[in-house]
Amino acid sequence: MKQLWSSYGVSIFVTVAGTILSMIVTTLAAYVLSKSYLPGGRAIMFLIVFTMMFSGGIIPTYLVVKQLGMMNTVWALIMPLMVQTYNLIIMRSFMASVPESLEEAARIDGCGDFRILVRVVLPLSLPAIATVSLFYAVAKWNEFFTAVMYITDKDVWPLQLFMRAMLIDNEAVYQSGGDSPFLLGQSIKMASIMVSTIPVMLIYPFFQRYFVQGATLGAVKE
Repeated sequence: MKQLWSSYGVSIFVTVAGTILSMIVTTLAAYVLSKSYLPGGRAIMFLIVFTMMFSGGIIPTYLVVKQLGMMNTVWALIMPLMVQTYNLIIMRSFMASVPESLEEAARIDGCGDFRILVRVVLPLSLPAIATVSLFYAVAKWNEFFTAVMYITDKDVWPLQLFMRAMLIDNEAVYQSGGDSPFLLGQSIKMASIMVSTIPVMLIYPFFQRYFVQGATLGAVKE
């Protein structure tokens, strides 16, 4: 039971901290790349989109994480996948649809770039922010493959890794002919599914009204 709550805490921290950091970096990058007057903007976007088709690979990424000393830490679950290209494109497309006249009016009033972002662009981009935040949160909560590669310390196991170990142990009990193995196996599996899905089910209704609009509006107006 102690291991369960520890893993739950790790997953919650990774989800909350990872989503916040990812949204900060994604929002700042999207705002800059949404400007048509950015020197080399098209070349930068090409390089970013290029990573969707050709990545650095598992081994180079593993070596980088190891050299940075992030093995067996929660940061190994946050830093390598901090920015997703697809989410960045959604944010960039949505922010590019914000009328330039609003930003020009803000500059006349004496606002700088950061203040324009906070006071003008972000309030108008709430649908995209809510949608991308949900994408990041679900991805962080369900993180499994990264944890398998970088986490071996049980104290740093996220919930998904703990569930995997629990199900494997339960399967071992089943194979060894334990007492009432079918009922025990089914109950553990069903409980594990509910434990992992309830948090997402609780937060999804708050983002639902933004979801379709945020996922499509920016792309339509690009």
